[in-house]
Amino acid sequence: MGQNYLAIVNPAAGGGRSRRLLGPALDRLRAGGLELEVAETHAPGKATQIARQAYGRGVRNFIAVGGDGTSYEVVNGLYPQASSGDRPTLAFLPLGTGNSFLRDFTNRGVEHAIESLLAKRSRTCDVLRLRHREGTIHYINLLSMGFSADVATLRARRFSTWGELGYIASIFLTLARFNRRPFRVRVEGQSEFDSRRCLFLTFSNSKFTGGTMMIAPKAEINDGLVEYVRWGPIGRLGLIRNLPGLYDGTHIHHPLAERKAVRHVEFNLDGPIDVMVDGEVLTLHCEELDVLPEALNVVA
Repeated sequence: MGQNYLAIVNPAAGGGRSRRLLGPALDRLRAGGLELEVAETHAPGKATQIARQAYGRGVRNFIAVGGDGTSYEVVNGLYPQASSGDRPTLAFLPLGTGNSFLRDFTNRGVEHAIESLLAKRSRTCDVLRLRHREGTIHYINLLSMGFSADVATLRARRFSTWGELGYIASIFLTLARFNRRPFRVRVEGQSEFDSRRCLFLTFSNSKFTGGTMMIAPKAEINDGLVEYVRWGPIGRLGLIRNLPGLYDGTHIHHPLAERKAVRHVEFNLDGPIDVMVDGEVLTLHCEELDVLPEALNVVA
């Protein structure tokens, strides 16, 4: 008897690459005994709606087919309703631009994902919950503010059709502006809000972001903790010299860097700010961050 999964497909992911590769991937899964239902998304937020409705009718096994944004939408369709009910299972077919979360387990991408599904490999995973002024969102990879969020925001709003060149252009323009600023935050164990200027803050559940950048090298997906990384007001030349450290995780040893594993984070911001959450660019008035321990099964 095969396992039943709902595959939620973003056919536009990876510039249409997802649609071209979908058929052969699904054929391999069906040949291996999986029973698949397929639903396509055609607009932002549609994957969230599909996942929410499916969970409501009893579906518990999901496959996010696309990139990080597809996974993010599926997660937000499952929660908060799943947080006090049956623990759902989420698998990934990174047929789009990539899946940073999956990078914690392999650099083989879709091949590893298919093998894990067929082998029925899964593990528990924390879900991070961010309360903001207008509501609540959930994520499994990373929330960032500051330099990294500025790059992602610029790329999404001005260079979204430029591909890799748009990413490079966004980095150079953000370096030119180089807006190091405070984000009033208080993490577990601190008595006062930290108002020091910084290059960026990240609040991670897994190690990687942007495909291969290891922003939170000590993060564990099921330890019940948020991995908090802060990089202080480093200068332009210092950042350029230390860029390789963002890819191997050694940046956390820089004199201006800090990291801490915590259960709870509070924000005291003056207003909404641009943030990047699991590859998505949002403008939120962040208020509180905590963890739903081992609330999800992930196939990886």
